[in-house]
Amino acid sequence: MPAPNWRSLLFVPVTAEKFVARAHTRGADVIILDLEDSIPPNGKEAARAALPAAARQVRGGGVEVCVRINRPLELAIPDIQAAVMPEVTALMLPKAMGPEHVRLLEEVVAAREAALGMPDGHTRLIPVVETAESLPLLPEIARASPRVAAIGVGAEDLCTELEAEPGADALYAFGMQVVAAARAAGVLPMGSVGAFADFSDLEAYRASLRRSRRLGFGCAACIHPSQVAPINEEYGPSPAEVERARRLIAAFDTAIAEGKGAVAFEGQMIDLPVVDRARKVLARAR
Repeated sequence: MPAPNWRSLLFVPVTAEKFVARAHTRGADVIILDLEDSIPPNGKEAARAALPAAARQVRGGGVEVCVRINRPLELAIPDIQAAVMPEVTALMLPKAMGPEHVRLLEEVVAAREAALGMPDGHTRLIPVVETAESLPLLPEIARASPRVAAIGVGAEDLCTELEAEPGADALYAFGMQVVAAARAAGVLPMGSVGAFADFSDLEAYRASLRRSRRLGFGCAACIHPSQVAPINEEYGPSPAEVERARRLIAAFDTAIAEGKGAVAFEGQMIDLPVVDRARKVLARAR
């Protein structure tokens, strides 16, 4: 399956009706209806019950829906049974332990799709690594299933375990591991090298996103609507980049059609890798 064309994924507690009602207006490419951290232990059943109406409302607004399930298996299985539906594009798998963990949950997803008469493979997976023990398994987790659409690390939980402060210094090495593992597997590297939960300084947040995009990240999840626009602007191509990519591809195609061995474009020679990058710019454009 090809990697999706996502930039921003915004968390919304599934039981927060007023937030769910406005979620599709926030500009995010994906709304993550959360069953995990934002829902107290005694609220899990109510959260599952709220999922169908919330997913229909968000998807009806033209925005893709992801559901973050819980990690413990006794919660994850009923979460999957409640979350798999035509309106839900993907499930986020927190605290992914390894490739076998992903494949176990994939089996539950596939069984639920079959029971509902849904197409096999409809529901994509987004594993998130949040423990030091699982960091070396990032490449295997990224390749664990064709359903994997993106992969990332949980910055806050991982840094807590490492007794590190979330930020560029602590996250750079792990972020580059995510980028390498994801790109090798053909999935989206999700995240940034900045603090995930801090939205008090949006200019600093934007600068972190800009650096992260240069490092190869493809999409990012966020917890506040004010973070959506900076993600979309920094992780998506600018109008000038899109227009230049179109011109470059047109020039290359024309030269090839004319049988030319060398292709000049706006003062530089271009070859297939340059054209491939231009095609990827157009693929990211919305």
